[in-house]
This record gives sequence, C-alpha cells and structure tokens, in this order.
Amino acid sequence: MLESIVKALEERVIVADGAMGTMLYGKGVYLNRCYDEMNLSQPEMVSEVHRDYLQAGAELLETNTFGANPVKLAPHGLAERCEEINRRGAELARDVAGERAWVGGSIGPLGKPLSPIGKISAAEATELFRPQVRGLKAGGVDLVVIETMNDLQELAALVEAVRLECELPILALATFPAEGRTMLGYTPEEVVGTLVRLGVQLGGANCSEGPHDMLDTIVRLRQASAALPLAAMPNAGHPRLHDDRFLYMTSPEYMAEYARRFLSAGASLVGGCCGTTPAHVRAMAAMVRAQRPERVVVPAALEPLEKARAIEPAPIEERSPLGAKLAGRSVLGHRFVVSVEMNPPRGHDTAKVLAAAEQLRYHGVDVVNVPDGPRASARMSALHLASLIQQWVGMETVLHYTCRDRNLLGMQADLLGAHAVGLRNILAVTGDPPKLGNYPHITAVYDVESIGLVRILDGLNRGVDLAASPIGEPTRFLVGVGANPAASDLEREVRRFRYKVEAGASFCMTQPVYETAVLARFLERIADCRIPVLVGILPLASYRYA
Repeated sequence: MLESIVKALEERVIVADGAMGTMLYGKGVYLNRCYDEMNLSQPEMVSEVHRDYLQAGAELLETNTFGANPVKLAPHGLAERCEEINRRGAELARDVAGERAWVGGSIGPLGKPLSPIGKISAAEATELFRPQVRGLKAGGVDLVVIETMNDLQELAALVEAVRLECELPILALATFPAEGRTMLGYTPEEVVGTLVRLGVQLGGANCSEGPHDMLDTIVRLRQASAALPLAAMPNAGHPRLHDDRFLYMTSPEYMAEYARRFLSAGASLVGGCCGTTPAHVRAMAAMVRAQRPERVVVPAALEPLEKARAIEPAPIEERSPLGAKLAGRSVLGHRFVVSVEMNPPRGHDTAKVLAAAEQLRYHGVDVVNVPDGPRASARMSALHLASLIQQWVGMETVLHYTCRDRNLLGMQADLLGAHAVGLRNILAVTGDPPKLGNYPHITAVYDVESIGLVRILDGLNRGVDLAASPIGEPTRFLVGVGANPAASDLEREVRRFRYKVEAGASFCMTQPVYETAVLARFLERIADCRIPVLVGILPLASYRYA
C-alpha cells in the first residue's frame, strides 16, 4: 500500500501528471462536450490518458473531474449524476494507478461567483461541493486536489466540504494570472495565510501564465511559509489558435528546466496544467530523477540492503592500492596522492590515450580517473578504457560511473563485470543530463542518482545485490563520490555529502577549486564526517578557456 503522499513529500520530490482536457481535445473531443461525463460514456479514452501519464513518469494522477460539480454539470443535464461521475472518475484513475501512483481527486471552482459578487453563499457552496467529494472518496482517491482557485472564500467553502465528508489530505492550488495576484486580487502571501489557517496539508499554484511567471509566485509562497509543502503546476505557456485548434507552444525541455527552478525555489511537487502532455511530464520526470533529494533510492532497494548491514566490507586499505595510499599504509611521506583525468576518445583508437597514460605513470602520477560520457557526449566506454589502461600500462584507474545511461539491472551487471576485470576504484556520479550534449532528446534513465549508486556499491561490498540475493564473495570496491566546495547552495551540498558518506563512500573528488578559502570552508563543514578528499585542480589553458 502506498504511503501517505504528505509523508512521501518530506523525503522526496513527486511528479504529477499534466492536462486531461488538452489530451482529450487532442483526441478530437469537441470543446462543447462535457469532458467529465466521459468517465461514464467513454471511460477507455480517459483511462488511456491516465496510462500515458503513468508511463511518462507521473506519480500523482488527477481524476477527470475538474468541472464535475452540480453547477457546471447542470447545463448538460447531469447535475443529478454528480456523485456518480466523480466516483467513476476516481475508479478509472485508481485502476490505472494501482499501487504505482497516488490518485488525486480534482475539484475546480463552481463556475459562478460567491456573494457578495454573486448569489451563492459560502454555506451553499459547501453543500454544492459535498456530493463531488463523496463521489471521489467512494472511488478511492488518496487526496483531494483543489485547483485553479481565485476566491479564498470559495476555497474555504470547499475545504469545509472535504472535511465534512472525509479525512483525506488536501492539496490546494491557487492561480495567479495577472501581476502576481489571483483574479480577485489575492496575493501569494494572503493565499498562504489562508491555507495555514485552514490547516491544509499541501499548497501551491497551478495554471496561471506559464512556468516563467509562476517561478516568482513559488518564491513568494515559500517566503510566506517555510513549512508548507508546495506544488508548482503551470500551464505550458500561452495557447495559440492554429487551424481552429488551440496549441500550447512551450517545449518539454523548457518545462523541465523550470521544474528544476521550482525545486530550487522550494517546491517539492511539480507537474503541469493546461497544455502539458505526457512528453512534458516525461521531461520533468527525467529532470527530477537527476535532482532527487538525498535519501531517495528505488523504494524496494532500501530494505534488502539494510538486511546486509551486518556484513562489514573490507577495510579500504585492502580494497586497492589507492585505498592503501589514502589510508596512509604506503610510505608516501608528505606527498599528495595525485590523480589525473583523461577523457575516453571519441573513436575506437586508444593509442594516443594509452601513450599519455604511460607518460603519467613515468612521472609518478598515482591513478588515472576516466570520466563516463562527460558532458553527455558519445565516447568510448569508460569501463573498457579503464580496463585497457590497467592491462597495457599497468597503472591504476578510477572509473567514473554514471546513473544516467543504465537501469538498475545494467548497473549491477557493469559493476560486477568491472570487478571481474580488476577495476576496484569507482567514482559514483549522477551524470550530466543529455540536454547538455549532442543528443538532447535521448532518454535519461536515472533509476537512482549518485547516493543510490553508492548504496548499491556498498551492498555489493557486503555480498548482496539490490534484491538482497547473495553474489558469493563480496566485492572490494573503493567507492568515491563528487563534491563541489563552491556550490551556490552549500547547505544542500554538505547535506548530500553526509548522505553519501552514510551510504558507504570512502573518498571524495571535488570539482575544480580556485580559492583556498572556499575549500577551507567546505572542509570545516564536513569535519565531522570527513573522508579522504582529492581536491580538483583545473589549469586554465588559455584566456578563452578562462
């Protein structure tokens, strides 16, 4: 059974789905149709949209019930079927989601203003919303998603309706289409104040004018409350009319980039509203896998690895010559351990790189570290090059290994093979996203990120794979990790470093450092969890490079 989404958001980022109406419209459903009624008449089409979002990486599916309240259903002669439509909408999403995703019961505004602008009182609004909530609860939703709110009075009435009918958690989203205010003039600060006063578990913004404009809103929402978990679910920009169809022009890559910015601004749930499609969600999900908060590994991976904690890995000085040097067991005097990075060639000819490695060995360099697809470029396999260097040059290597290109099965197969051919030093890295390289549209895997990879390596060092199946003799990997002493968010960098050490890291290689004060500050912050640190030095080869 899925844990509470509220609890899950305390540990990690969650990706929601995108637009339902946009997808149904794209399938040829006319705008004058009651989209909510399709839960009854064309359930297979609604389910297909849910499946597309689930396969794209969405972990929260919203029901096709945004307008399924008695006021909006009345013009279609469906007001009396409100509860039935909502229940069926929840069942369709639940059937697709299973235990793989949460289901949020979508509820939008009534469609008519409340008094004093309109004739509907707050108490009447609550009663109008109650059958919708009853239907969603009966259909098995995990939470209620209140969307696109402009009026805080209507929001409060809807929260009251939810509380009268169930005890489900509430995600309340306001929309800010003009100058950082709702259509009725409420500011993000006023919205947060209301959500906190109402005791809503999750808040945020949806719809609005697109991701660019929403970023400032998320910043203001976070500044107004440090504790309230926030969601950012913007439109895919502004719609344009083309050949009698409304099209949204924002690309999946653009949405993914802003999803990253939303996370940096304090959001912990990202998704989309009008105009967003499974392609947008897929791009956001890939970005989130690369940016996952610290303690996240594929959930099934944690418990088996914990069972192997009683088996202690070999001491680092017994894992490799580099480990012995870092542990101080070799007679180095006061000399630094020196590693030099060498990129794999773009082709298959290794003569030049092997000759360079020979020169490094002659001049006393301890190890060569070999990047794995640096800058998301297509190059020779780092694993094979590292093996060739050790075989033909007799020089120890540090193999960079990324999470970008392989699923969990492929990772474990590669790592066991690397150990079999004598590679012992692994630098666990998440990997540059594909958009940085020459293949920006390829799929990034990111089943885990670097912390999860360290846990996998630690498990192999304890004699078990990710499923807790014995592998025979434990591996003896010396596990390295990266760190950036000059990170703009040093708190996050230090926090991640601690998690890497807890997961089983034995040494660290930093990003290039140009200021000793920056390095000293970082080393001071990690003094309580210090492992050997190899400081990155990147010579500036030219004025242009600098």
